[in-house]
Amino acid sequence: MAEDLYQTLGVTREASKDDIQKAYRKLARKYHPDMNPNDKQAQEKFKRVQEAYDVLSDAEKREAYNRYGTDFEKIRQGGFHRGAGGPSFEGLDLEQIFGGRSGGFQNGFSDFFEQILGAGAGGGGASTRRRTAAPTAGETLRHELHIPLKKALLGGQHEFYLPMPEGNQKIAVTIPAGVDSGTKMRLRGKGYASPTGGPAGDLILVIQVNEHPLIRRKGKNLELTLPVTLREATLGAKVEVPTPKGTLAVTIPAGSSGGRRLRLKGQGVDDGKGPAGDMLVELQIALPAKIDPAAEALVEKFDELHPLEPRKKLHW
Repeated sequence: MAEDLYQTLGVTREASKDDIQKAYRKLARKYHPDMNPNDKQAQEKFKRVQEAYDVLSDAEKREAYNRYGTDFEKIRQGGFHRGAGGPSFEGLDLEQIFGGRSGGFQNGFSDFFEQILGAGAGGGGASTRRRTAAPTAGETLRHELHIPLKKALLGGQHEFYLPMPEGNQKIAVTIPAGVDSGTKMRLRGKGYASPTGGPAGDLILVIQVNEHPLIRRKGKNLELTLPVTLREATLGAKVEVPTPKGTLAVTIPAGSSGGRRLRLKGQGVDDGKGPAGDMLVELQIALPAKIDPAAEALVEKFDELHPLEPRKKLHW
């Protein structure tokens, strides 16, 4: 018995045109010869899926198949020739199939086959031709791309491997300077291959910027936590600070407390849209976890010489 076309696509007889198309794309991609080289069963399954879609995606063919499924399948597979053996169609009511348009079949069953199969049949001994579906584009693929903060700030060429059904694919992309998490980039023709020989789909990259242990982005500004020693904070010093545009020597004013902020103009995010942001450097005094008695005495002496009331204003 011929295989039911609805079962071939894995849909019900009440399936909508969209349901049929979705099922076809899924199965065609699964059994496509390019995905299953040297697999005879997969190639045969792909052929059956293609044939089922050609019939069920066409409203007139589908109606005829729903009414005369078994005979329609025999016609689709073997064609019909006058005087040849095979199924008889003398009892077919063409008006039931085509809504009263049977009078338009001047060449008898040749026109009937052309309406059913979408190609010439019979007439002068010409072989039956099956109309194939037009090639469709492959599906769009979304991929979350994680990049370092420095790459996001400066932009430039970036390479990564994209998991695909046929194996990991190496992709090169140019990251625009100043991109932030959530930015989307579309790469034409880098998505899923078309199961019908059409163009490949697109690849949509969703950018995710990795966190930095000391640098944070706030709009177009950058915030940097800068560890300094007690001596540097007390006596002042020059320390090197990394910025997107290179390393800068920053002056730490003498007597700086932890939490003090220094602003480096124009050293923030520069995305080419207006002026660049700033870098805000917040000082953090680094202290040893443990000190010896001699150092403790020095700290005590320092506190005596420079008494402070840092929590004097800490009240409601």
